[in-house]
Amino acid sequence: MLEILKYFPNLTPEQIVRLNIMGPLYHEWNQKINVISRKDIDSLYEKHILHALAIAKIIVFKPGTRILDVGTGGGFPGIPLAILFPDTRFVLVDSIGKKIKVVEAVAEALELKNVTAIKIRAEEVKEKFDFVISRAVMAFPAFVGLVRKNISPKPQNSLPNGIFYLKGGDFQGEIKDFKRLAEVIEISDFFSEPYFRTKKVIYLPVNK
Repeated sequence: MLEILKYFPNLTPEQIVRLNIMGPLYHEWNQKINVISRKDIDSLYEKHILHALAIAKIIVFKPGTRILDVGTGGGFPGIPLAILFPDTRFVLVDSIGKKIKVVEAVAEALELKNVTAIKIRAEEVKEKFDFVISRAVMAFPAFVGLVRKNISPKPQNSLPNGIFYLKGGDFQGEIKDFKRLAEVIEISDFFSEPYFRTKKVIYLPVNK
């Protein structure tokens, strides 16, 4: 939790309480339903929560913004961002029911009124959103093809509507078709922990 406060010192007391609760909540749920790898659960705050919050270093979502988190797994990056942006609406989707069960339970325990979790395949989602977020669920071109239909043409934020994709390693080949538009942002520019040295956020405006 200290690593969160280090980079986000202006959190409200309510946000701090919710983030503090996340650790025990996920430890408890992970013993029943394995949504976070056993080796990572003890690094939850760094490898999952802080990693998710890298997006908040790039954009501050305006109230009323609509976000779709595709392949959310146990609720990342959606849940940490929903804590940071209580006036933004988050829809977290995954095709695996047991993962959505965990997301629903966590959102309820944290009293997050701005989170909806749905068991559905991404290609079946019809609703429009300002941004689609995800943590490397598939190769980037396939992901863009999957979610482009869900991005609204009407911008209301400081950046044009589009995709924020958390990715690690070498993926230059994956973004070559989007080179002129895609922006690759080094998470190590925001967070100093060694874990983030190879981690990046790909931002792709879709209706620019």
